[in-house]
This record gives sequence, C-alpha cells and structure tokens, in this order.
Amino acid sequence: MPLATSLAIFQSCNITGVPKSTRCAILRDMAKVRKAERRPPLNKTHKLKRQDWAKKYLKTGFSKVLWTDEMRVSLDGPNGWARGWIGKGQRAPVRLRRQQGGGGVLVWAGIIKDELVGPFWVEDGVKLNSQSYCQFLEDTFFKQWYRKKSASFKKNMISMQDNAPSHASKYSTAWLARKGIKEEKLMTWPPCSPDLNPIENLWSIIKCEIYKEGKQYTSLNSVWEAVVAAARNVDGEQIKTLTESMDGRLLSVLAKKGGYIGR
Repeated sequence: MPLATSLAIFQSCNITGVPKSTRCAILRDMAKVRKAERRPPLNKTHKLKRQDWAKKYLKTGFSKVLWTDEMRVSLDGPNGWARGWIGKGQRAPVRLRRQQGGGGVLVWAGIIKDELVGPFWVEDGVKLNSQSYCQFLEDTFFKQWYRKKSASFKKNMISMQDNAPSHASKYSTAWLARKGIKEEKLMTWPPCSPDLNPIENLWSIIKCEIYKEGKQYTSLNSVWEAVVAAARNVDGEQIKTLTESMDGRLLSVLAKKGGYIGR
C-alpha cells in the first residue's frame, strides 16, 4: 500500500485500537515515510522515443558522454525538507518564512566519467534564452574547462543536454555545431526523461548536503558557496558510480517499454 497512512495499513490487517504513536514506532522498523515523486506524464509517443533512444545508445561507451543540466537552489530549500526528530522537552527551531523560498541561484554543471565539470553560477537576472545560454557556455564551460582538454578527448566526447528550448533551438544547435559539437557528438534526448540523466542524482546529493538539518541561507552568495563546497565533497568514485549506471538505465527503459525507471 504505497503512501498509505499508518491507520490504513493497520486496518488492512484487521488491527484496530492501536495508538498512532505505537503504529508509527512499529512501521519505522520496516518502512519509511516518503512523498510521491512528481514527474511529467508519459504518453505513447514519449515511451516509443525513450525506447528508440535506449536502443540507439545501448552499445555506447558512456565514459565519454558529458551529462549536463541546470538546478535551481533557493535560500530556504525545498518544501517539507525542514523536518526531523527533536528531543523531548526541546523546542522546534524557528524558520524564516519567505515568498518563493527567499529567492535562489540557477546552477549549471556536468559530469563525465569520474569528473565534475563546474558547477557554474548562471548570473542572477539572466533569462536563459538561446543567445544567453550559448554565451553562458562560452564564458564558463568552453573557456574554463573544454579548451584545456586534448584534441583526442574533444574528438571522442559526446555532449548531452535536455530539450529545454534554450538548449534545443536552431540557434543553439548551430552554435554548438560551430564549436564541433554536432551530429553524433551531440546526443539526441527523449522527451520527459529526467530519470535517464545521471546528473539528477548529483543534484540530490548536493541538496541533501546543503539543506541538512533544515539549513536556511541569508544571501545568494551564501547558498552558492554551500553548493560549491558540497560539489567539491563529491568524489570521483561517486561520480563514476552515476555515469556507470547508464547501461542499467537503458536496459530498464527497454524492460519497462519506455516507462519511468527508478533513480
């Protein structure tokens, strides 16, 4: 009974009259409280494109694929994260209550093999359209990381980005092509597929670190510094585990006929 209440679980077993505190204490030994994951709906076309993508890249050496994405972090963190146990007699800490989480920072990063690229801060107030996205990549990814790589590395690298309008537009595609990232060097990406991008797991690791114990921030600089510190604590083996998970993800997509997979 996924997402059932403790009362419903006990009633399904024909057990009544048990206090809530006792029910929860018993269930903690065998289960955890979780919120339902929110994902965009998949229609038949989406599922077919996900299967086609998996078949196309099934024999790809994923150690040469650069997985990229953006993440927004707010000063207050995601709703519902500031919950946890406190001792008897202790008062719950007071949290600031601000609109839209107090504002936030948009972060771009990439992972390839066992290496983290970035993170880079998308300048506050910049709306990522095709032109600003390409300029951002020029100033950060290309100047600070890509140009330092060898010719053989650049020749073999495959770049992945999702289908956000600023990423997949004709302008951005043509601009990347002039940089040598085109055709088979630019991975096609199926719609509605955040579960297939291993960098989403990196975002989860970073958010768990920066918002642990209900942490809040007072400025954009402070939350950015926390992101950088958390990213530096992610070692190469952790990143390698994420990038090496791709074979399993592709097989899971095919097994589920294009349906969502666990991350």
